Amino acid sequence: MTSLATPITLRSGATARNRLALAPLTNQQSHRDGTISGDEHAWLERRAAGGFAIVETCAAHVSPDGQGFPGQLGVWGDHQLPGLRALAAAIAGHGALGLVQLYHGGVRCPSALTGQQPWSASAFDEPRPNFERPRPATRADLGRVLADFVAAATRSAAAGFHGVELHAAHGYLFSQFLSNTMNQRSDEWGGSLANRARLLRDVARAVRAACPHPFTVGVRLSPEDFGHARGIDLDETVQVAAWLAEDGLDFVHVSLWDGRKHSLKYPDRHPLPPFRAALPRDVAIIAAGKVWTADDATALLDHGADLVAIGRAAILNPDWPRLALAGPFEPERGPLTPTQLRGLAISDTFVEYLRNFRLVRDE
Repeated sequence: MTSLATPITLRSGATARNRLALAPLTNQQSHRDGTISGDEHAWLERRAAGGFAIVETCAAHVSPDGQGFPGQLGVWGDHQLPGLRALAAAIAGHGALGLVQLYHGGVRCPSALTGQQPWSASAFDEPRPNFERPRPATRADLGRVLADFVAAATRSAAAGFHGVELHAAHGYLFSQFLSNTMNQRSDEWGGSLANRARLLRDVARAVRAACPHPFTVGVRLSPEDFGHARGIDLDETVQVAAWLAEDGLDFVHVSLWDGRKHSLKYPDRHPLPPFRAALPRDVAIIAAGKVWTADDATALLDHGADLVAIGRAAILNPDWPRLALAGPFEPERGPLTPTQLRGLAISDTFVEYLRNFRLVRDE
């Protein structure tokens, strides 16, 4: 058994001091122009100080029309570099690897934020409130978004981050192209899995070429349907992961939502072992999914993960790694009061967002 405390050297050559990562978490604390705020800096630096080996930013949009949430971090302009440099230095100063999660929201980019009709692989409708029918991507859109991802990755490297993660999960743009329901195209970006994976693979290869080792490049994937991720098949996702390893990526982040549950497609099996079997040994697997305790995290290592990403538990327990690696530890599960959350480097803005997840109670 691999211990959570064991360091790991990634394919890129970067070494993580333990097997614990801060999951990328939406927090709505950035400024309107995509620059990072002092509040968002403090939230992430506090988790680096708490012992996480990898600290990921929230999903950061690579172009103005790719923004999906208010107060979202941007990596699309050089005016965002000073704040990014300060954050990268702070994370590294605590001995953690800093990664920027890069994304474009596709259909999940409301016109109220971007001023434009959202675009996606195809035009389609969904039976949910305030859904905006997207326009199908043009060749110009696809060429532009590829260039935007490359520019954001090189900007992240220039800022001093150790790497980037391409967000291809949770029903965002790459996931929309991978989907066998949202993607209804009949050209080279639709139909077969190879075609549906073309945009993600083209971006992955271009980013890898523009950001050579020791810069780390990985991808986050939804293994199956959940939430906004629709039309996603486990066997297809495993194949996409294997292709991306061939394309030179250093890790695959499997977003399980609940790491204790078996596959939807194969109810008698856990979804992680097929990824481990399909990937070269030097391509690390990060797994996430309702990890609260050290036992939860260790169970994912036993299923084939190399690192474990912690989300909500890290919000309420910024010192989770330090405490869990020191001995028996029962993490706080909340809900907590706004005053208690502020003491954990969580701003009033983030507190209000966390009310959606029942992590906040009145004073």
